[in-house]
Amino acid sequence: MEWPDKPSADPAGEAARRFALNLRDAIGDRSIRAVGRDAGLDEGTIRKILSGRSWADLHTIWSLETALDTELYVR
Repeated sequence: MEWPDKPSADPAGEAARRFALNLRDAIGDRSIRAVGRDAGLDEGTIRKILSGRSWADLHTIWSLETALDTELYVR
């Protein structure tokens, strides 16, 4: 199993993993480029979050939740 399908023992890592799963589900059939454009973010940032190479900061979370009209970070 690879990120983000394998749970993390680290609480912060688990939060980042669940965020990535929620983001992947919210993107659905849309292109990452289109989501990035709508959120005002570089598509590379989104790809890094989805692959686990980066964790989203508050600005990125807010921008993606607004663009996708859904709650992505759930505590």
